[in-house]
Amino acid sequence: QVQLAESGGGLVQAGGSLRLSCALSGGSFWLYGMAWFRQAPGKEREFVAAIVRDGVVRDGGSTEYTDSVVGRFTISRDNAKNTVYLQMNSLKPEDTAVYYCAADRSLDVHTTTYEYLYWGQGTQVTVSS
Repeated sequence: QVQLAESGGGLVQAGGSLRLSCALSGGSFWLYGMAWFRQAPGKEREFVAAIVRDGVVRDGGSTEYTDSVVGRFTISRDNAKNTVYLQMNSLKPEDTAVYYCAADRSLDVHTTTYEYLYWGQGTQVTVSS
């Protein structure tokens, strides 16, 4: 059974940085495309960033971001550590949310929640103004 465990959330001032980590267990990490979503209070869960599974060549590159984080957030993966990261720089109060890691064995990047089979429990990110 695939399990995902996020870490790295916390409280940070606006303009600061955080790095989230998500470790996958119970499966072959390189087979999974990985993504980060977030959910703010009273709002639906929304796509943040995604990275293709290992070995996939995709038009447009191996990563995808929602417009509001382009140039500030970077998703990456370390197949040796079975871990995906989300480096978040220049954080804004509107980035405050619970951040979720997701995984799927698709060959492409997906940006909707229903396309991901496995989910972590989430980690809270709070950005103060």
